[in-house]
Amino acid sequence: MQEKSNNTKRKNKKGNTMIKKNLKPIPKFKNEGEERKFWKTYDVVDFFDMSKPLKTLSSQTLNQQPTQTISLRPPKHLLEGIKEIANSKDAPYQSLMKVFLAERVKKEYRSA
Repeated sequence: MQEKSNNTKRKNKKGNTMIKKNLKPIPKFKNEGEERKFWKTYDVVDFFDMSKPLKTLSSQTLNQQPTQTISLRPPKHLLEGIKEIANSKDAPYQSLMKVFLAERVKKEYRSA
């Protein structure tokens, strides 16, 4: 007996036949443990269209405040340390420096 497919065929803009998969909705979870158990049981391809990349929000999109270019000349050892930390966090070192500066400014305002 053949299982009925929930997939539909359609043509894309270039005229190629594409199979559109009817995706299952992701349930709401009460906690992380419940979600972990769910994903151990089910396959992600039933819930996400793997042919389309997910759109992510970049830090630039999230933070639309205007910026100003400045020039800093930190001591070599300080810059190397910042780059090491940024590398361990898989982040650009300039972005990490902005985070460090923002945290320090916020701290100074609170203590003033």
